Amino acid sequence: MCSVGSVREAVFTNLMKAVTGLKIVKLQHPHLEEWFVTAPANAREKCHRYVHDAGGVIVAEDLFGITGSAKSDWPVTWLRGNPTLTGVHLHAVQGVPVERLTFSGRVVGSVFADGAVRHCRLGGLRPATMSESPAGQARATFELLEAALRDAGMTFANVARTWFYLNNILAWYGEFNRVRDEFFRKRSVFDGLVPASTGIGGANIDGTALVAGAYAVTGGQLTAVPSPLQCPALQYGSSFSRAVELKTPDHSRLWISGTASIAPGGETVHVGDGVGQIALTMRVVAAILESRGLSWSDTTRAIAYVREAALARQFHEYQSANGLTDLPVVTTENVICRDDLLFEIELDAGRITAAKSQSESAGRTRWG
Repeated sequence: MCSVGSVREAVFTNLMKAVTGLKIVKLQHPHLEEWFVTAPANAREKCHRYVHDAGGVIVAEDLFGITGSAKSDWPVTWLRGNPTLTGVHLHAVQGVPVERLTFSGRVVGSVFADGAVRHCRLGGLRPATMSESPAGQARATFELLEAALRDAGMTFANVARTWFYLNNILAWYGEFNRVRDEFFRKRSVFDGLVPASTGIGGANIDGTALVAGAYAVTGGQLTAVPSPLQCPALQYGSSFSRAVELKTPDHSRLWISGTASIAPGGETVHVGDGVGQIALTMRVVAAILESRGLSWSDTTRAIAYVREAALARQFHEYQSANGLTDLPVVTTENVICRDDLLFEIELDAGRITAAKSQSESAGRTRWG
């Protein structure tokens, strides 16, 4: 008789055969399995089926570059964009129940526990109306984020990571930062952990001024991680940490913020030089990973944002030249928060640090 584990292995092996360009990272915790799936966007429904067949539950989905409806049984952050640069990230778990958080009939969050930590992943958060100004919509989105956290039994003090996709970002990024700063001051965020974050251009399928997501936890230890090669973003007026690390009894997790070609003093480096910006940005991310005893091979998901689609080829050439073709990354075309920035990347990494049992080791498996 086949074991449940071998059935799951067979399902993922078959999925790898069925989808070109698929990357799967599995983290085997003592109490659950965690799956991170990176695939072309046109394979998303096939990935949904295979995750279900393997006994998993999707926690959240990030989708880039195609149109459609975001109605789903899990939180979906869905961005429109260049149809030649598409991709999907799925985060799924197996072995534990997943609680859903809803708002106005939409699922906006998932909550699960790993035995030591409760995890809350929010996505697809957007204002209920487009009648307000972009700044007003941003305030409403922060309030919704806070309400969803409250439903999960958490506050903003539990937030490790945020994502903000701003339509027409260059026209109102300053206003967004003022709204975020005001929210953070009123909640005393600056007195505690300032989350890692990505703030980038992106039109969502609902047409609102922005769409947001977040990752929050209770339990474990959250710590802001500096960048060895860059100054704190707070130094030049952007309210996020370069990275945030979660330490638990059985694993560590690192969220690296959206990172670009920025010098230690805060100014843009390699203006007009996409290849130079890619190389510097990747060095910065590598240095953050190394500072926490991690490497590119510990990556669970990444998103590379290019200002122009042609730069995607140069990023892929960088991957090939530096042994990073297995990186589970979606490349998508987005306007970055400065008009002289051509490339940005965000990255999550994770490592199991404890045994599942005396007879079976917990660990990491990668397909693709």
